Amino acid sequence: MSVYGPVTLEERLRSNYWTSGLYGVLFAIFAAVALLMASVGLFAVIAQSVARRTREIGIRMAIGASRRDIRRLILRQGMLPVGIGLVIGVTGSLAVNRVLRSVLVQVSPGDPLALAAASALLVLTAALGCLIPARRAARIDPMSAIRHE
Repeated sequence: MSVYGPVTLEERLRSNYWTSGLYGVLFAIFAAVALLMASVGLFAVIAQSVARRTREIGIRMAIGASRRDIRRLILRQGMLPVGIGLVIGVTGSLAVNRVLRSVLVQVSPGDPLALAAASALLVLTAALGCLIPARRAARIDPMSAIRHE
């Protein structure tokens, strides 16, 4: 019995579902903000790395590396830590499966579709975060890059 009197089962369930829905929306908003921040952070790190390696990239292009090779080099540099983190994250998620099971509503923590969708979204945003610096690196003029201080 509460301070305000008895509560019907319907009211109690409605309250629980509303609270769960609110938490779900809040977690989704925070996840989207975290994903955006991670993508922007990866972009900044890769762009700074490309700026510091301008001379190296120019030399690579001068001795015969194609624009495609340079893009592949920069994308690999950015996506390798993402892949390692993804493997660790999915493994950790599956490891704490029992704890998550009591918190989640209408989805299993080991749901392959949910894990695949989240992983694909992470890889896509990381690839977009690396794509701009990779394209910028591929457009470097070898002669001006070698003279670059």
